[in-house]
Amino acid sequence: MGKKIAAAVINFFIRAAIGMALIFFINQYVIPADSSINVGLNPISFLTSGTLGIPGVGLLYGIMCYQVL
Repeated sequence: MGKKIAAAVINFFIRAAIGMALIFFINQYVIPADSSINVGLNPISFLTSGTLGIPGVGLLYGIMCYQVL
């Protein structure tokens, strides 16, 4: 049981790190600097990308696009 928990925690942090790197890359190089749909690098986006992975990053950008409407 301890190995399953350790694997889940490691998996969470790997997904979170990849998600945060993806958010940083999209904010820096894909979206223009003066755009209002930049997602912040904060604990909520860390938890969302760690829990949901790349679809969570897409969800965060979807929420930001919806707010702009």
